[in-house]
Amino acid sequence: MNWSYSANLILKCMIPSVFFVILLSLILLSGIRIIFEYKRALKFRFGKYIKILKPGFKWIIPLVETIQVVDIRVITINILSQEVMTEDNVPCSIDGVVFFRINDPEKAVLQVEEYNYAITQLSQAALRDVCGKVELDTILSKREEMGKNIKAIVEEETREWGIEIIGMKIKDIQLPENMKRMMAGQAEAERSRRSQIILALAEEQAAGKLLEAGKLIDQSPSAIKLRLYQTLSNIAAEKNSTIVFPFPEEVLSKINKPLSKDRED
Repeated sequence: MNWSYSANLILKCMIPSVFFVILLSLILLSGIRIIFEYKRALKFRFGKYIKILKPGFKWIIPLVETIQVVDIRVITINILSQEVMTEDNVPCSIDGVVFFRINDPEKAVLQVEEYNYAITQLSQAALRDVCGKVELDTILSKREEMGKNIKAIVEEETREWGIEIIGMKIKDIQLPENMKRMMAGQAEAERSRRSQIILALAEEQAAGKLLEAGKLIDQSPSAIKLRLYQTLSNIAAEKNSTIVFPFPEEVLSKINKPLSKDRED
């Protein structure tokens, strides 16, 4: 009886100890953190910033310390389509994309509430501002330059946040249907003008070549005979039943001289 009573007493005393050990182990394990190579973590103790944790195995004091992880890779944000009125009063919808990277996680977290949202709003405002100061033709033909101008405006603001703007690209420009038809007509007229210019240049060059050929034939009478024989050869190749053979004037003149003498006699 005494042995059984002692065992029960020991068991009752051990249960709280085992429970405490398990609870303590869980608390300690909950403080384990794994930080990947492409991330950085800001460590806070009772809400106060302490330091930046580098990649690897880390442990923080549970319930006392917390961390906020920041991705330092290049991040992409799509700019939703913005309604823009260009300088020449053409309404259009323009969207784009921003590429940025966090160089200073401490500033990015402590100086701005949500840097993704802040960069999105800045980019949208800069896009409307830049595109609204130029004509539609400039936006269509100089997208790269427009993107650089927008990037410069956004970068000026985000530099203090420890954020580097890698690039800004204009993706798509939506125009009203009537403007699309007008531009299509303008493009068709431009193509027609170019084709007429090319045709005129070709006619001019052909006329020049014909003039050169005429001068060459005048200098060499035998050249016209060679051309005549070539023409007859081409006609014969077509298997025509009737061939008109033109005689050179000098041949006809030689034939006409004996005939005229016979008539006189």
